[in-house]
Amino acid sequence: MPTSAKPLDGTNFVVVCFQIGGYEPSTVIDFDVPKKYNLRQTIADTLGVGGIMRGLRTVPHLWSICEDMLQVAPDAIMLQYVNPMAINTWAISEKYPTIKQVGLCHSVQGTAMELAHDLEIPYEEIRYRSAGINHMAFYLKFEHRQPDGSYKDLYPDLFKAYAEGRAPKPTRNPRCPNKVRYEMMTRLGYFVTESSEHFAEYTPYFIKEGHEDIIEKFGIPLDEYPKRCVEQIAKWKKTSEDYRNADRIEVQQSKEYASSIVNSVWTGEPSVIYGNVRNNGVITSLPNNAAVEVPCTVDSNGLQPTFIGDLPPQLTALIRTNINVQELTVQALMTENRDHIYHAAMMDPHTAAELDLDQIWNPVDDLLEAHGTMLPEWARGSRKQRVA
Repeated sequence: MPTSAKPLDGTNFVVVCFQIGGYEPSTVIDFDVPKKYNLRQTIADTLGVGGIMRGLRTVPHLWSICEDMLQVAPDAIMLQYVNPMAINTWAISEKYPTIKQVGLCHSVQGTAMELAHDLEIPYEEIRYRSAGINHMAFYLKFEHRQPDGSYKDLYPDLFKAYAEGRAPKPTRNPRCPNKVRYEMMTRLGYFVTESSEHFAEYTPYFIKEGHEDIIEKFGIPLDEYPKRCVEQIAKWKKTSEDYRNADRIEVQQSKEYASSIVNSVWTGEPSVIYGNVRNNGVITSLPNNAAVEVPCTVDSNGLQPTFIGDLPPQLTALIRTNINVQELTVQALMTENRDHIYHAAMMDPHTAAELDLDQIWNPVDDLLEAHGTMLPEWARGSRKQRVA
């Protein structure tokens, strides 16, 4: 048994949460290199050139864990909390289809809580149904339980609150006013599950050279993720010190799904979570091999995705623009074809809206060179280096 597999021997659940390259150097590289080409980002962990690079760094390590699981815990469930979630989930299902896995994110339940707050309704009285891909799923239903037990559609209330300036309410992060998602709701008819700062860089409409007025109007927080990294590192340090000095540590229940999944599988007590899984026809308007985020029932039989059917066509069309980037990144990893890295960047909505073809390929060159040994060997170095 390889040494790396020993901690997994006989386990029932494998919880994965890591970031290859950390804040320094990888995140710094993901932001600083594109910025030289006037390609600005907000989070850069899911899509765009930053998300592509993170996928190239991350997937090989997830595959290594899968190899270990096959040897010592083939029936275990991988609970995967790593970004870029959709690329990771897709790549695992392509190379290791027998691995039981689910990608877990808190955007669905977290956004539902935010919307309940905006409407001043207790979250416990909200009922919703969401579907799409990670960070670009949409609430197909968002409802409020009435005293007589019926449910009221809350979309008219959301539209009215935004039109009257009552929503969004101030967020915990003053840099992120959350206006992008409300604006997109007025155009698409549905509210997306991931934050405005994420969504601004998943589309070609908001971060545009020469249109600083748009950035100011919607309060788009450029370079937001590096700021959060610095703040989070300081918070981890303080938390570590507090725990070392504490006489008693109380752990409060979070909104993450891992513990409820473990409980349902182990005890048989059913629950419903939102998970990222291989589509397999669950959302009929999206590719079968794509990674989709849908409601899943969980019990002693494991996770069972809920059938959704077709999404509204405007949602399908927008989601497909992101799937294009994910699919090409996975293809680059599966075939070790460097050209697909460039192809993925070319298909990214925000990147293509900002840069021409040379401007897209050149920062990808620089990113591949800058990451060095953090990338798989076949992907390292610029085109010029490889020709030489």
